[in-house]
Amino acid sequence: MDLGKKIKQLRFKAGLTQEQLADKLGIGPQSVSKWENAVAMPDITTLPLLAEVFGVSIDDLFDLTAEQRLNRIENRMDIEEELPQDVFMEYEEYLKTQLTAGDNKKRAAELIAYLYWHRMESYAKKAARCARDAVRQAPNEKGCQWILQKAEGHAAWDWNISNHSKAVEFYRELVDTDPAGRLPYLYLLDNLLADNRADEAQQYLDRLSALKDADPVIVEVYRAHIALARFDAATADNIIEQLVRAKPDDFVCLFEAAQYYAKKCDYEKAIAYYEKAFSAQPRRPRFQDELMGIADIYELTGNYKKAAETYDRIIDLLANEWGFSEETELKHAQSEKARLLAKAGGKPRTEL
Repeated sequence: MDLGKKIKQLRFKAGLTQEQLADKLGIGPQSVSKWENAVAMPDITTLPLLAEVFGVSIDDLFDLTAEQRLNRIENRMDIEEELPQDVFMEYEEYLKTQLTAGDNKKRAAELIAYLYWHRMESYAKKAARCARDAVRQAPNEKGCQWILQKAEGHAAWDWNISNHSKAVEFYRELVDTDPAGRLPYLYLLDNLLADNRADEAQQYLDRLSALKDADPVIVEVYRAHIALARFDAATADNIIEQLVRAKPDDFVCLFEAAQYYAKKCDYEKAIAYYEKAFSAQPRRPRFQDELMGIADIYELTGNYKKAAETYDRIIDLLANEWGFSEETELKHAQSEKARLLAKAGGKPRTEL
């Protein structure tokens, strides 16, 4: 159904004449007639008021399919850092209706989780800014320290707060329910290793390695991290180096080696492997993870100029390979570059 016919249908449903609708919109009745007869289209600035008059969303005016509406919701969250309250509520209401629709139930569940996370993330940034200001004013008082820790994911000293037992139990349940599914094992191993629960991690790695679709590279990487969790760095290093020698051009292998050395604070090796992994990516457009790792290392070692230059590469990647122009990721990269350039006047602590 075209927009003109949709306006006519909604006008009839609302019991309005063309003149009455035009009066509500502050326009002449001939404009409404032109819309309904497909002679002209409403100006884009009129659409929100039209939707308000008819008590529908702007999407409803265009009779979008469920898939089109879900795509628009996802795309808008990708582009905008914060959604206006009315838009958030509109999306929330629509996604809730789709949770019971057979064809869209899974996607709607993913998107409503994304919607809530999107709102949480935008408010967390605001909370962090305010908490930082409060902490700067009274750095020796606890006050907002806990808010800053929660908002930005800072380390917590108390084990009962920082451990990952709830995540472990969730993924353990998934693994036990579907022992042939590969991905839950990886998340389970990640959370076990984050708490140095090496013996349990080894048990689940043995189960993972027995699966038909287990990636032998990933299995070896986890073997190395289990050795590291047991404070056996020599064995861990040896596993990683043997893996790299066996698969010198394997993108996943190179990336995991970079991750491994970054966690060990061996930054020169980490950067070298990140660069090799970035060059070895088999697909286009390429992912930015390796470049972000490099930028983080340069920043934490005080080399802000190099970090900013790496963000130049990230911006170029997002703009020219991904085709981003307004997306949140691109804006964030540009903001990070500006922040790093502002800090680049200071003397680097370490040159890499």
